[in-house]
Amino acid sequence: MYEKILLAADGSTNSLRAATEAVKIAAFSPTCNVEIVFVADFSKSKNDILHAQGKEELELSRRKKVLPIEKQFQQQCIQYSVTILRGDPGPIIIEYANSNSFDLVIIGSRGLNTLQEMVLGSVSHKVVKRVNCPVLIVK
Repeated sequence: MYEKILLAADGSTNSLRAATEAVKIAAFSPTCNVEIVFVADFSKSKNDILHAQGKEELELSRRKKVLPIEKQFQQQCIQYSVTILRGDPGPIIIEYANSNSFDLVIIGSRGLNTLQEMVLGSVSHKVVKRVNCPVLIVK
């Protein structure tokens, strides 16, 4: 079974669905640990910084996007951790997944970027092509 799972999350509906699938998979192994990775996108972070009152408020607003996902793991008593990274989501997720030896990456098919919703989400497409472990895309 999978012992180390990366769940890429951005607060979108598809990332909530991906979290549901991650919970189902992790429930099969009592030693499984899921790392929820949220990437603060550079293209959006400038706007976030301008509207935030301070660094603490900015971190709190990012953390709030992950709260519904955390609740799913807490309800099922699944071990998890949250990591907030900064940068371009696709390359950051790929680099993080490949350098931390995950057994599985789970990601929603489309995120919050409406510009890229025309085809399979740009981030999920990049992740599938470049991550060195199995990837589950949830729609």
